[in-house]
Amino acid sequence: MKAESRQPEVGWLGWIIALAFVAIAGLASKAQAQLDEASKSIPQGMREPTAEEEDDPEDPVDDSVDELEPVGPGFMSEDGAAKKLQWALNEDGSRYFRIELWLQVWTRALQLNPGTTILDDPSTPEAENQDAWYGDVGIRRARIRMFGEIFPRVLVLLHFGINNQTFRRDVGSGFKQQLFFHDLWAEVAAVREHLYIGGGLIYWNGISRMTNASTITLMSLDAPVSNWPTIEETDQFARQLGVYAKGKAGLFDYRLSATRPFVPVVGPPTTTGNYNVGANTWAFAGYFQLQFWDIESDVLPYTTGTYIGEKRVMNVGAGFYTQPKGIAYLGDGGELRERANSIASADFFVDLPLKAKNGGALTAYAVYYWWDFGPNNLRNIGVMNPGDIGSGTSLNGRGNDYPMLGTGNTGYGQFGWLMPWKVKTIQFQPYILSQMSKFDALNDTMFQFGVGVNMFVYGHNAKVTLEYRNRPIFNLDGNVESRKGNALVLQMHLYI
Repeated sequence: MKAESRQPEVGWLGWIIALAFVAIAGLASKAQAQLDEASKSIPQGMREPTAEEEDDPEDPVDDSVDELEPVGPGFMSEDGAAKKLQWALNEDGSRYFRIELWLQVWTRALQLNPGTTILDDPSTPEAENQDAWYGDVGIRRARIRMFGEIFPRVLVLLHFGINNQTFRRDVGSGFKQQLFFHDLWAEVAAVREHLYIGGGLIYWNGISRMTNASTITLMSLDAPVSNWPTIEETDQFARQLGVYAKGKAGLFDYRLSATRPFVPVVGPPTTTGNYNVGANTWAFAGYFQLQFWDIESDVLPYTTGTYIGEKRVMNVGAGFYTQPKGIAYLGDGGELRERANSIASADFFVDLPLKAKNGGALTAYAVYYWWDFGPNNLRNIGVMNPGDIGSGTSLNGRGNDYPMLGTGNTGYGQFGWLMPWKVKTIQFQPYILSQMSKFDALNDTMFQFGVGVNMFVYGHNAKVTLEYRNRPIFNLDGNVESRKGNALVLQMHLYI
């Protein structure tokens, strides 16, 4: 067996980035403190109020926060405002237990890839069971999450549910037939705010902000899925078994993990790079941010897609993932070669409420990925794919698959505008998104885009999303053959 290490270890790159971020954070924290002190001399009407001024305008010097006392289980607080489904386990609510439930239902119209069949009858000609368009209703996600700090300094989380349920339940449909755990981990606060350590089936991922995305607060209809580059290959729905550390220091926010990737289910090695069944190694990941405006919570790993005008956030981040010997392929002489599964990224996120109160907001996110899955690796993915396995005559394959992941470089971005006008509680947010990838295995650039609109009935608790997406169709030579990969999806989203 011959090992190959042509690429630099991304783990070292991650540590270098982390040290650079620590240095920058120290300088940025000092500058931020000076700015905050200087801003106090500006008349209150000419600047944003501080948190204490909003909490207690009569005594803005007092730094206490006047919060309502917890009232036990239920959805309402004493003033009648909406409350989380949460149980206070002590008088001040610092010990608590919370339950969350959410459901996302999709109604779809898809233009299928060429040659796709659905429940093909082998006794009839293939063309008789082949339609250019397809429609269905499916359950994209149905989840339950329970967590809380039930003992001092100890937090536990359990998260389970189903995903991708369509009328098909056979192999290849993407539907897991039973409820399964997504997250299952425990955490101890070693040094509050600065260092928390935990372990289990974890979602404290490295790589990018969107690799740690909350599926409840997404701005677009769905995550691009390419944000989870090892999805269902060496992870369990973007989770792996391992340990992690997280924390903050001024503007600096970090998360690091060491995991044992799941054994991939792949065929024997070929000249094309793929996951290595015999790797038997640990993986290491990290994601580091500078949070220049409002500091985001890191109690849970899930990053917010859009704050719908409720927070002022601007972050820059960088991350990595590496698994030594994670990739295997055959050399020119037929010998087995191995290399690290290596991923690196850099991203930027901004969520900016506009001037006036209830004046709307702008949300933007951009990320760059570098992926190395071995020579000419290319992976087609289609969410809730209805096509028969083995059907499809283009390089895309069946159903709604398209080249989403592979060795090469990728950029992804999205931009949304929360419109300031409301109809009672209803507010609208149009948005655009795109992914552009230059894969080693393709001649042409893969460019996918979408436009959509959110109708927030009650914020992220009840919303309706309509999105149009277009994907390219590639021929077997790796060139774009057409843009006849259209989709229109209506989502109903409920969250408690």
